[in-house]
Amino acid sequence: MAEIKRPVGLLFDVGGVCVASPLQAILDYEIIRNIPSGWINFSISRTAPNGSWHKLERGDIGVDTDFFAGFNADLASPELWAQFQQQLQKKQGTNGSTIPPMPTVDAEWLFWEMMRVSRTTDPYIYPALKKLRESGQFLMGALSNTIIFPDGHEYNEASEVKKQFDFFISSAHTGLRKPDPKIYQVALQEMDNLAKRRGLAGANPDDVVFFDDIGENLKGAKNAGMRTVKVILGKTQDAVKELEKLTGLQLLEEDKARL
Repeated sequence: MAEIKRPVGLLFDVGGVCVASPLQAILDYEIIRNIPSGWINFSISRTAPNGSWHKLERGDIGVDTDFFAGFNADLASPELWAQFQQQLQKKQGTNGSTIPPMPTVDAEWLFWEMMRVSRTTDPYIYPALKKLRESGQFLMGALSNTIIFPDGHEYNEASEVKKQFDFFISSAHTGLRKPDPKIYQVALQEMDNLAKRRGLAGANPDDVVFFDDIGENLKGAKNAGMRTVKVILGKTQDAVKELEKLTGLQLLEEDKARL
């Protein structure tokens, strides 16, 4: 078995990795409102790169009434609803069926529920982050698609999660959003600069391992030369086990390691 190369830098997404996934809030909302599973994410992803959500995460617009109006409009697109239903019918083998009425989504309520849910630290990855930070053996970075909240909002305050990182690259502050190739180069440059400040030779792309819960974001990192680990919703313990293999450190608490 080939020896695993020990990383110089560890790079983490935040939502769905270090904290609870906002995707869970979306799934719960769809279940409660009897909305076909996957519709909301489909709508958000298909409005890229100029949908309201994408503009918000690039810092092009703020969290205000205009954003919520645009987000509501994105989630009420007849064209996207027809595309989603065609995909769904093809998967179910019911092609040609009548398209049902589009569900109504309260975009503002959903947005704040997503933000509320994603304030909860992950029970496995967050303790591992603290141990990694305390070890001082690795460069610790975050690369996250983020939002700038209104002035004075409590969510703008630095969280305990952010304190575990040597640097934090925010999409809303850089104007770049994963999976834009440029944002990975920003992260790699930051890792390299940090390594040199720490007296190391530097950090090459394959010296960095990136953890994210979204496939296209991981693909972007892999294309940039990083090693990647996909964090599966509801299975963050497995990601910590991968961290243990990579770092050689015991990161799971003993009672949780047996689960």
